[in-house]
Amino acid sequence: MEEDELSTAPDSPILDGVSLTREQLAIEKQRASLQSYLASLPYDAESEERMQEQLQFIVGRIIVCAEAKNWLILATWDGVLQCWLLMRYPMPVQIRAKLVRLYYELCLLPGIEPRVIRSWADMFSRLLAGKSDTRRKLEREDLELSWKPLWRVLQKELWVKARFNDPSRNVVNIFLYLAEKSKYYYPASEIAEMLETFIPLITQESYLTVIPVLTSFLPPTHIHLYLPAIFKLWEAFNSSLIDDRLIELVGGLSEEHVAGTSGKAGPEGGAPWKDIGIWSGTEWTVLVSKTLGSMNVPVGATRGASTTGAYADAKASASSLRIRKSINRFVSLAKMMVYSMAVDGPVRAEAAPSRADGKLSSRQEGYLAGSKAMESLDRFITSTESFFHPSNSGLWTLSLTQFLRSLTSEFCKRWREEELPACKTPATHRLTRAIKKAFVLTLRTPALLAMFSKDPVSMGFAQGALRSLAFLEPSLVMPELLERAYGGLEVVNETHRTTAVLSMLASVSLPLSSEKIWMGGQKHIVPLLEMCIPGIDLNDPTKTICSTMFIIAIVQNIKIGDLSSAQSGLSFSSDAPGESMDVDEEIHLPDGTELGAAQTLSKAEERTLVRESTAGFADWVTSLFRRVLALFENLPEEGGKKNTTGGKQEENVIKSIKSMLDLVCLHLSDQLFDLVLKLVYDYATSNAKSNAVKAFGQLISSLTHAHPAKTVNKFLPFCISQIKEELKHGASSVRTTSTHVAVPSDTTLHWNMSILRGCFGHDGTVLLKHKAEIIELLSLLTDKAFSERGYSGTGRLVNRILSTLSGVYPLNARFMNTEDWESEEFNRDHNLHWGTIHRAEDIKIEWHVPSSEEIDFVLEILDKIVSPSLDKVEALLPTASTWNGVSRNDFCRYLHIARSAWQGLPTLCKDQAKDVVESGLNKDYEVERLVVQTIDVRAGFSLTDPADSRYQLAYGQRLRLGRAIHNAALALKQEHEGEDHIDAVLSVVKGIDIYLLDYAMSRGDFDNLHKNYTTARELNRAWPRQKENSRLVHLKRALVYHSGRVYMHALYRRRSELDDHLIRDLLELSLSPYTRVRRHAQAVLGNVSGYYVRSTKLILPSVFDALAKGTDPDRMKGALYILWNKGIAVYAIADPKDPELYGRYLLALLECQHQEKPSIQKLVNSVANDATSNLAEETTRTDAYTDGTPAVKLVTDALKEEFSPNVIDHDLFSEALKKSRTRAQAREKVYSRTIAAIAEIALKPTTHWRYTHLALRFLSGLLRRDAVPPPDVAKLFISHTLSPHSPLRGTAQKGLVKLLAIIKMRTYSQSSSDLWLDEWKSPVARYVPIKNDTEFHEYINQDVATGNSEALYVDKHYSGFLTWTPHTKAYIPIPEGEPPISWESPSQAALEAIEATTAQSDYFDKLMLLWGQESSRNTTTPELRADNVVFIKSIAKTSQGAGFENILNAAEPLLWDSDRFKQRAAAEVLAGVARGAKNWPRQHSDRLWSWIASRLDRIYAGIKPDTIGFWEATITALLEGRDPRRVPHLSKWVLALPLDLHSDSAFAMIKTLTILGCFLDNVGYRDANLLDRYFALLLDNTNVGFAEMRGSISANLYMIVTSRWRPSYLSVEAFLRAVATTDDPLSIRSVPYISQVSALASKLSDWKEQRLPPPRVNQSEYDKVGLSLLRWLWISFYSPQAPLMFPYALPLLPEIFRMSELSDDPELQSHSQAVLYILSAVAPPPESIEAVGATFVNSISSSSSWRIRLNSLPTLVVFFYRNLMGISDASVSRIMDLMLSCLSDDNVEVREMASSALSGIVRVSQRQSIIPLKDHFVNLARRVKLPPRRDPTYAESLRTLHSAILGLCALIESFPYSVEKWVPPLTDILALHATDPPPISTTIRKTASEFKKTHQDTWHRDQLAFDEDQLQSLATMLVGTSYYA
Repeated sequence: MEEDELSTAPDSPILDGVSLTREQLAIEKQRASLQSYLASLPYDAESEERMQEQLQFIVGRIIVCAEAKNWLILATWDGVLQCWLLMRYPMPVQIRAKLVRLYYELCLLPGIEPRVIRSWADMFSRLLAGKSDTRRKLEREDLELSWKPLWRVLQKELWVKARFNDPSRNVVNIFLYLAEKSKYYYPASEIAEMLETFIPLITQESYLTVIPVLTSFLPPTHIHLYLPAIFKLWEAFNSSLIDDRLIELVGGLSEEHVAGTSGKAGPEGGAPWKDIGIWSGTEWTVLVSKTLGSMNVPVGATRGASTTGAYADAKASASSLRIRKSINRFVSLAKMMVYSMAVDGPVRAEAAPSRADGKLSSRQEGYLAGSKAMESLDRFITSTESFFHPSNSGLWTLSLTQFLRSLTSEFCKRWREEELPACKTPATHRLTRAIKKAFVLTLRTPALLAMFSKDPVSMGFAQGALRSLAFLEPSLVMPELLERAYGGLEVVNETHRTTAVLSMLASVSLPLSSEKIWMGGQKHIVPLLEMCIPGIDLNDPTKTICSTMFIIAIVQNIKIGDLSSAQSGLSFSSDAPGESMDVDEEIHLPDGTELGAAQTLSKAEERTLVRESTAGFADWVTSLFRRVLALFENLPEEGGKKNTTGGKQEENVIKSIKSMLDLVCLHLSDQLFDLVLKLVYDYATSNAKSNAVKAFGQLISSLTHAHPAKTVNKFLPFCISQIKEELKHGASSVRTTSTHVAVPSDTTLHWNMSILRGCFGHDGTVLLKHKAEIIELLSLLTDKAFSERGYSGTGRLVNRILSTLSGVYPLNARFMNTEDWESEEFNRDHNLHWGTIHRAEDIKIEWHVPSSEEIDFVLEILDKIVSPSLDKVEALLPTASTWNGVSRNDFCRYLHIARSAWQGLPTLCKDQAKDVVESGLNKDYEVERLVVQTIDVRAGFSLTDPADSRYQLAYGQRLRLGRAIHNAALALKQEHEGEDHIDAVLSVVKGIDIYLLDYAMSRGDFDNLHKNYTTARELNRAWPRQKENSRLVHLKRALVYHSGRVYMHALYRRRSELDDHLIRDLLELSLSPYTRVRRHAQAVLGNVSGYYVRSTKLILPSVFDALAKGTDPDRMKGALYILWNKGIAVYAIADPKDPELYGRYLLALLECQHQEKPSIQKLVNSVANDATSNLAEETTRTDAYTDGTPAVKLVTDALKEEFSPNVIDHDLFSEALKKSRTRAQAREKVYSRTIAAIAEIALKPTTHWRYTHLALRFLSGLLRRDAVPPPDVAKLFISHTLSPHSPLRGTAQKGLVKLLAIIKMRTYSQSSSDLWLDEWKSPVARYVPIKNDTEFHEYINQDVATGNSEALYVDKHYSGFLTWTPHTKAYIPIPEGEPPISWESPSQAALEAIEATTAQSDYFDKLMLLWGQESSRNTTTPELRADNVVFIKSIAKTSQGAGFENILNAAEPLLWDSDRFKQRAAAEVLAGVARGAKNWPRQHSDRLWSWIASRLDRIYAGIKPDTIGFWEATITALLEGRDPRRVPHLSKWVLALPLDLHSDSAFAMIKTLTILGCFLDNVGYRDANLLDRYFALLLDNTNVGFAEMRGSISANLYMIVTSRWRPSYLSVEAFLRAVATTDDPLSIRSVPYISQVSALASKLSDWKEQRLPPPRVNQSEYDKVGLSLLRWLWISFYSPQAPLMFPYALPLLPEIFRMSELSDDPELQSHSQAVLYILSAVAPPPESIEAVGATFVNSISSSSSWRIRLNSLPTLVVFFYRNLMGISDASVSRIMDLMLSCLSDDNVEVREMASSALSGIVRVSQRQSIIPLKDHFVNLARRVKLPPRRDPTYAESLRTLHSAILGLCALIESFPYSVEKWVPPLTDILALHATDPPPISTTIRKTASEFKKTHQDTWHRDQLAFDEDQLQSLATMLVGTSYYA
């Protein structure tokens, strides 16, 4: 239960008429909410003052921990603060604001472990606004946060240093989450500075990184400052991830600014209303186009994806893809649509437009309900409607239905928000009734279609949408739903329809049962209930569960009682007392529905019908119970390990029936209850079914729940006599101790015990009247039930009785308060109250609180049943070693009774402060009073006073159980758990479980209760903040609040001496040789460690000892499984509160080598793998933090001011501060000791290589930037780089790379913050102010060779694409002489250790030998191994050139080796050395590059097809991120490569093109002239003859175009100005090479005429150039820069159409068609839509080839659909005219394709043109008379008539799932031509056949639209005229 669920807070009357400040108002609202919770409790809760003291205590501890930098202990107090929030007491705004600021600052501390940051970020979020409610608890006035510190720490995570990259690290997403939660509190005055900071960082490489940063940081006010720029960026990049981020932003802003300038942001910060909501017309077009594109509906023959964005994202760098967020774009799109609705235009006229001047009107005037957003939604739904139908389902169904669901829920939310008095939205911009009605009518049809979706998730979304629509306009929705409901329930053999209908009815149960919501539903309840009884069928579990769900949903809102014979106390036309009902003055039936008899009745008539229908309740209830009993009889036999009935499905069926019967019995009238009770009693006393024992007991429990006294009195005497009789005759007399199948002769015993369990489940007061019988019965069963089923059943009976007597639980769960339920008025007219929903304060809950008599009864049972059982157990223990079967049975039996009893008493005795013997604290480093402790709140414990004799008696009994279990564990341990003792030992484990954990309430139970409550709450809510709900939900709410209080007592428990003994016993049992025992005990131990403070510390030493040499393998296995527990592993590795414990986990694992069993070694490996994930670099620093924390100190000082002066215990603070320093020192010592110990193990010659590998992984994980790398570790890493085992070698290399990177960072860092925030600076780096591209080119063109002191290398620049950052990093050229960098002296020992190995003459020879071996993966075309390159780079960088000749000499022989794997090893060395030589002294770097340059030609000559891949990667490595002036030899060599593109050797040219491509890709952006020259060269040579070369040329063309794209501006201000004043600020329309491409396009038509004849056609100039260009477009449209390509594509389009007809070159044809389709999958700039559309129309209309028209029409339809929302009216008119023209084409295939296209276009957008089109085609069909076949005009007449028929058929097919009123008359016309010659007759038959197929589901209703003659005409269309007619 979240602290923020204030949705149920009542409007407090004390606030009315009093002027309060906003802070006071907030507190008063919280108080009112708290009062509603406290009033629901059956006991007095703490006062507000007392809880404020608790808050002060908690915050005081948090402040002490924060100032003492004890972060791990602070994180434990976060949990206590969460518990305090759970109690829902008011927190003053100032305290909340300062706590939020504290957690914000904590998250920003550098060098804190990610796990801890995550917990703080979660706490930050909870304090601001919890998960279940989006409302903020603080306003901008209360809190202001600074964004710069967060940006500072975030940068390190955004751009991770390559050598420190950890793919599993998720801190970047935590920080972005923090920014998103904080952005509301960032001052709007900082927006300009944010833009100045972020926009320069956007480049083609970083957009996926920076745009999420923009959306996360920018405050949601003053959006005019940044939104235009964001839209322009959105337009320029093709990315699904960016779509997600920006759609989420747009949705959030739409909701935030729904009130425009009247909202919270005020006139300045609020967004003014524009054309549609806060969006301009252009922006809205983009947004609705994104909406349509997001649905991924398939269009056209290819049915391909609607966007290439996801493909483009897949190519992004791994660092960009680390930014992940789960975004539901459909919710955001729905918010955007709904929160933009308002009356902002004229209302659309319904009359059909005329066809003036022979032209079709492309769009109707005005807007639906006068709302432009509503009009857009209507167009969207119209265009996608057919995809909602189940027959047209696919992946898109989920998207569409989820969007539908989101639309309806957001609309409901906005509608209800605008009804609230606090709503700030001006009346002129609010939703209107007309908009609401239009919204419901628009969404009703798709929701009804999708209701029967094939997948259950889509079906659920559709039904959720229908439910919301039913709340909005029940009179429009409910009749439609009921019509389908009756149809679905009548056809029982269509299971899917039946289940869909039942679950739909369950979701609309409230409108159905409440006349206040919809007058007209109640009379359907009884008939529907009767119809769903056949659904209860064991053979169809899904249908059964759906039936029970429906019955539950209805019955919880009504009373099941006969009103037909009673006289109402009201006149039928009056309202019920206190009732107000909104009934539409005139109820309009939905258009197109024919509900013959369902006329609108008056209120009196409706109520009469309802009363009469209740006469059927008696028969229905009887039928229901008989059906349930019949189902029980057919259940499978109980059995299995868990004694379940059948499998999972059967268990779920039984659970659902139990839930149903609970509610049915509760809501029965007294007469019907008596009827049911008699029926069930008769069945119970005459049957005993072994397969239904459990289920029948649950049925009795349901009866007891409703009327405990009646049920108990009825069944108890009979059951007791039966049990006695059965026991007397030997039932349960066979002694067993393990689960088994029931003995048939015991069935009657179990049957009656199950009935009694049901009887004893509710209201302990009823049991008091039968004390003697119960005691006698329990005593008899305890002594006589010997079988496991018998005594476990007895245990459950004892448990049930005790929990019923001692528990606190609500008694009456009916839908009305008890006084109302029992009132005469209610019983006379209860139908008027059906569906009543209440406010929390109106609910009166009767709780069961144990009375003194009940507690006495509990104590009596403990004394007379449990105590004697323990006597027996204790008496058996001394003889444990000689037990026989009887003794074991007695032990298990009696212990089972004792533990079952205490399992049922979790809240009998409240624990008092325990005497802690072993605190688990190390007093040297830990502060006793800082150890976490729970909040002591009242929770309804029965006995709380230790001085009370009853408390002492009960608590003594509990302690006795604990001691008995401990003694039993000892006794059985001495026996070494013989095979026969396993059941006894398991019983002990369960006993320990119950003793230690069955106190108060477990986390799992509380979570289940809360989940159950939230599910029930949402079922009846029309919107998230609805206060009213059913009484049952308010009951569950109260129970959850009470349970939360109970749950708190289970947390942070201290351990007594007995607890310690039992935990140690549990540990021993977890190490048992028997797997069953071990597994069970380990599960319990894992749970115990989560509840008892320091219990993990207690057990860890023993666990580590169990891994020592000589230990039994099974014990080792047990210990390893314990260590594998996630919580225990985190505690032991990352969070040991005692520094002395640090590192022991890792050492213990490394010392497991002695055990050779493969299973244990495999387990060690698994545990170690998981352990490495806890080795965060920051772990030690988090526990031993020594840096200053001034920002945290400022906040804690401010926080202290909010409390009394004694908020801080100064003695405690002094102690904490002192011990923090001691702990930090100890932690450092232990760290060094651990490193040394691990290294020692790894260095031992006897250590197996796998353990050495683990040791290296641990050491690598333990390396820290704030600790000097130990020389031993360096030596270990470097020595194992020559290991023959490749995993070991790889880990050693990675470890060494990390170690050298740390040395570099430590050398460059001036402070701790430099070190931890990656803000260190290289001594050879300079930061130069580059303001524009001109200055950049001046820098990069300076000559460095002449020794110019001002010349600098600019290797990388992270800005300049849009604008430049203030400073750009550059490097000074290194002169000859000494190395420029001196590594820090503390690390010299480690460097010397490395150098000692690498300086050995044969080191690199050995390394090359290992690297040159054939790898097991990708043996055909080996790839460059990045790890090896980085390793050599690190060595070279650190050595600064010393001894590099050794490396090159070792690699050179491999360069010339024919073995590709050896060549690869040499290439890796070459790449690594060159990368590492960046800062070498001049003499070394010159020698290196001379060496490389002298060998380049030979390397180039030796490149083969199987080695080109890694040589390409090598060249890239040499050039990437390097100023080309560093590598002049390489640049010169590349540009001098021979480039004869028409050479006979294709591979020689591919080599050149590949290397040239690498060069241009990495260097080209520096020299536009170079790019231009090569673009021209490549474009001129697109006619090469080899396909591989064409592919390479295409890729290079794409690369050059993207490299040339740099819309660079002088400043951010200039960029924003360009965004505001120009259409193309990002230069995606004005592209550089358009003239060359256009010139080439103009040549294509000439070349087409010169094509060679087959088979040499593919050697034609036209075909070769065409394929190159198509390949270029294909690559480009699948890239992030796809929008950049539209200007290039436009001049080529006409020719691409022509290529699509060339069937003699299949490759060219398929490529051209693919490009035409892919063109539609990228969102073009608005003007490109018109241009592309015009090109389509012109190409089709002007083409003389029918094949072009045939192939182009489908692509035109796809383009039209994808850009439907942005296409202009003029373009639509042109396309429609083209369709009509093509309908008259000479070629029949073109005509048919045009008909299909017209159908699609009309369906998705042109419904207003239907009537003019229909008239046109009808007139044409009537005008044309077919002459005789020999007549010269026959062909022309046939074509004209066929075009008319095709047009009519297209109109009919445009509405596949409905029958419009103009359709039936068309059948007469079409029937006349059904016997005409083909193709007319075949067209008509095909249309009729398709019509029949799509309407068969609804034909029973659709046929009513036709008269008899029209039905006959339809039949004629289907089959033609009979031959015999």
